[in-house]
Amino acid sequence: MTIEAGAKLEGRVTGIAHFGAFVELAEGVTGLVHISEIADVYVRDIREHLKINDIVTVKVLQVGKDGKISLSIRQASERPAEQRGFRERGGRPYGRANAAGLSFEDKMSRFLKDSEERISSLRKNTESKRGGRGGRRS
Repeated sequence: MTIEAGAKLEGRVTGIAHFGAFVELAEGVTGLVHISEIADVYVRDIREHLKINDIVTVKVLQVGKDGKISLSIRQASERPAEQRGFRERGGRPYGRANAAGLSFEDKMSRFLKDSEERISSLRKNTESKRGGRGGRRS
């Protein structure tokens, strides 16, 4: 069986490293799912999403000339656009709420409000750090 880019296959997780997970495909061939291709959300620790011997469906992203196989769990599942992560929609996430369906003015208003809150929070943190220890010297 030849493994080609774009194919969706099932495999078994055989190893976990800080940069990704190794998945054994058919005929004992192993590929790597990079940490960024595990889930639509930020993955801090792969072990929160995968365990050794888990059966996963993967999409083959690339088969290198050296035989290395790049895989994706994130791209293997078929979901409507509104359920996919921001990477697959081609944009950045917009705050905590979904901005789909809002007018440009509403999006801009929400963006400005979020920005002002973040700047205010940063200023408070900076001012509290400048205070230093103890009282003032005269």
